[in-house]
Amino acid sequence: MKKSLLNFFKRIEPDKKKSPFLHTAYDAFFTFAFTPNTTTKGGVHIRDGMDLKRLMVQVVLALQLCYLYGTYNIGQQHFEALGMYGGFFEGFHLKLFHGLIKILPIFIVTNVVGLGIEFWYSAKRGHAVEEGFLVSGALIPLIMPPDIPLWMLGLSVAFAVILGKEAFGGTGMNIWNVALLSRVFIFFAYPTFISGDEVWVSDIHKIKDIGYQSVQYGWAHHFFDWIFSGFGWSTFGSGAQPVIDGYTGATPLALAAKGGWDNVLNVYSTHQMWWGDIPGSIGETSKPLIILGALYLVFTKIADWRIMVSMVLGCTFMGLIMNGMAPDQITADTENIFKFMAVPWYYHFYMGSFLFAMAFMATDPVTAASTRPGKWVYGFLIGAVGLIIRVWNPAYPEGWMLAILFMNTFSALIDNVVLNANMKRRQKRTAAVSS
Repeated sequence: MKKSLLNFFKRIEPDKKKSPFLHTAYDAFFTFAFTPNTTTKGGVHIRDGMDLKRLMVQVVLALQLCYLYGTYNIGQQHFEALGMYGGFFEGFHLKLFHGLIKILPIFIVTNVVGLGIEFWYSAKRGHAVEEGFLVSGALIPLIMPPDIPLWMLGLSVAFAVILGKEAFGGTGMNIWNVALLSRVFIFFAYPTFISGDEVWVSDIHKIKDIGYQSVQYGWAHHFFDWIFSGFGWSTFGSGAQPVIDGYTGATPLALAAKGGWDNVLNVYSTHQMWWGDIPGSIGETSKPLIILGALYLVFTKIADWRIMVSMVLGCTFMGLIMNGMAPDQITADTENIFKFMAVPWYYHFYMGSFLFAMAFMATDPVTAASTRPGKWVYGFLIGAVGLIIRVWNPAYPEGWMLAILFMNTFSALIDNVVLNANMKRRQKRTAAVSS
């Protein structure tokens, strides 16, 4: 059966010269569907059928729990703003399908634009489709707000793939993380769509003199209402209703930047922050699920644990320094930056995207340092620099995106210093033996 299927696909292979784009698309599917038919042979060599596509798929698999919870949490935050279905299982189907309605277009646009560009470049260059966008295409939707305009998302993906990757030669040549470049494009080009208190909860908008209100549901919601009503389940309805009094769409980080840890606890509990019942980027809220994904990557040896551990150490080190610099007594008159500095260092792991950045962004094997000592330095500096940006930059109460891109720039320099130090040490050893 397998052999006949393989022969069928070989018979329908398009001509590479006459139809380069079709051949590129065919090759991408063929190499994804079938494992390599040759392996390294020999008594002391590794025998392996793993190729780059299957390596990248492991990262995508590690992200699936973040996708599942992120989809649910989109709906959870939406209905919490309306004061409806507060329990985890209350209105579960509405939360899940509302999340699907928001996340599916983001995922489709990301991959259609990104893979379309990849296919075009591969056809022009006459080589197989490069596999790197499998991971970037899975990461980008998870680091975006649920209401990001799709045309804006498409622009950011095109910018990241063309200028951040293809301009350097494609997969394995880029010096910056492609997914983070997509986010940083939106952050600097359209900052109001990826920052503030209104962008992290879907379909909630602030109307002047009225306050926060949900938007009118679209055709997709009404389509599912037709199905749900047939089963006698609760439905979405029309939407367009005011949110509960005292509602804020602010993330814990935004609250900490404006009033310190006490300001955060006035809105969210540590339990909510740990499990992910908070507004934020789609896939970055549930800490246990992110940790499970990180452990999977370490177990499969896709990601290096040294970068993860050193990043935690760097953040802890800088957090302790800031706690030591903060005033002993925090009052209402204390400047906000000192209130933020006084946040206990271990609670920085509860807020924002530290763990997600640690597990899936900093460990990118292409843009990270590759030497063992270099990985320790690289991860430590991301943790330390990221916390400095998070706390001391009032315009941007988060730091890992910029810290990782900054250290991507210097990862090759870090490796060069390590290699030169190793060569000098060996030269001295050789000279000592010779003499």
